[in-house]
Amino acid sequence: MVENRPYMAVLTHVVLIAGIVFLCFPVWMALVASTHTGESLSRSPIPMWFGGEGWENYSTLLSGGVDAAGGVPVAQMMWNSLIMAIGITFGKIAISLLSAYAIVYFRFPFRMLFFWLIFITLMLPVEVRILPTYDVVASLDMLNSYSGLIIPLIASATATFLFRQFFMTVPDELVEAARIDRAGPIRFFFDILLPLSRTNIAALFIILFIYGWNQYLWPFLITTDQDLYTIVMGIQRMVNVGEGIPIWHLTMGTAILAMIPPVLVVLVMQRLFVKGLVESEK
Repeated sequence: MVENRPYMAVLTHVVLIAGIVFLCFPVWMALVASTHTGESLSRSPIPMWFGGEGWENYSTLLSGGVDAAGGVPVAQMMWNSLIMAIGITFGKIAISLLSAYAIVYFRFPFRMLFFWLIFITLMLPVEVRILPTYDVVASLDMLNSYSGLIIPLIASATATFLFRQFFMTVPDELVEAARIDRAGPIRFFFDILLPLSRTNIAALFIILFIYGWNQYLWPFLITTDQDLYTIVMGIQRMVNVGEGIPIWHLTMGTAILAMIPPVLVVLVMQRLFVKGLVESEK
């Protein structure tokens, strides 16, 4: 039996509030810095409240571009990141669903060998695979293209494993009922398995979208066209200005804009996300 101890409730809330302040303080400082001029941020003390240059700073970022980012508008870089993130997310989910479905419900030679080969790729760091992948992409003439940004990253051993484990919990009675109703493999997949996988798909959608949105190394390697810069590449170029002084007010504004799409995705899908992570009865 859990005892009602008021001091424990107070302590718990204090710890939670302290954690929220600790996590949100950098975001607050970035938001405040994005509303000041560069000169204001170079003086001490650093301002802790909003300035009057927010509209001008964000207008410059979204429309005119920044020289440190190659003169590319932040709106264009966010659009490139959005296309990349959505393409990677849908590609990973689609391929993982089909792979897990084939492994669980079809009997073919070396079925488990193929699964373990997929699973073993989890042990290989990205750096090990990046050069062979780059060579293949270059050979297929996919450098500086959306297909080159998306296609090499759409396979996911983790998602395949999670969907396989979920499909193995689906009762055999559903499979037998589908056979009695003369439902073929395609109908069984779309009418039964996909609706049952809704919460799992939602949870993976959020994780994979953030994964695709935050990609830096791969776009940096295969992209030299400024029109294909992603938002993370733009932030990196604004910070690394050589011997010059970073334009911190615009850099912080870009960081704030870069947080908006992932935050919106989490807020919109948070219920399905939590349900997909904690739901045990299928």
